[in-house]
Amino acid sequence: MDQKPLEASFHPPGPDQAQQFAAELGENLRFNEVGLIPAVAQDWLDGAVLMVAWMNLEAIERTLTTGEVHYWSRSRQELWHKGATSGQLQKLRGLRYDCDADVLLLTIEQAGAGACHTGARSCFYEEGPQPSAGGPAALPPPADVCTELARVIEGRRDVPEPGSYTNKLLAGGDNAILKKIGEESAEFVMACKDDNAAEIAGEAADIVFHMQVALAHHGVSWRQVQEVLAQRRGAPRRS
Repeated sequence: MDQKPLEASFHPPGPDQAQQFAAELGENLRFNEVGLIPAVAQDWLDGAVLMVAWMNLEAIERTLTTGEVHYWSRSRQELWHKGATSGQLQKLRGLRYDCDADVLLLTIEQAGAGACHTGARSCFYEEGPQPSAGGPAALPPPADVCTELARVIEGRRDVPEPGSYTNKLLAGGDNAILKKIGEESAEFVMACKDDNAAEIAGEAADIVFHMQVALAHHGVSWRQVQEVLAQRRGAPRRS
């Protein structure tokens, strides 16, 4: 079967073109015997997997037409507009399919508290042998390394650990934290001047760590930084 890959940077078609686009896309997808294909919903900022559901061609078309994700409910045997009643809508940010063309990957902007019906941010919160009730206090889903680092730092801030370097910095406040950012920035500059790739990467990592400590100290989340970066993507170029 010939595949027609989607563009690396996905631009949803307008409502008038959505039906034709979905039909052409459907020709390249491998639906199961009842016309369904699994769809993985991934957070558009940190890459966390939020949920997995099913879609048919109609759900894909409705998603492309409205810009809000629609799935197919196997239990109710009907189209399911995610968040229509709960407010936990999912805005489509990107759509891809895998090399076998039998799984969809939806990059989405999740509205509200989370994607899970229990109130958890993600349906993937279990890690032990015994299931839990989920909910807002459930474990967050695995994410990119910078997000995971921010979680550790915020955890140290909220529950200090004896001997923790992070807690030592936080206890010192801006004077200690900003001093280290200045030092690490100077070392990063020197590493760049020396054109040493390993040292550049190491010093850059040090800057990110100390910057995140400063963010945690001031109550600014890493996600806020990600959102700003995302907003700037595609913005008019500076002269």
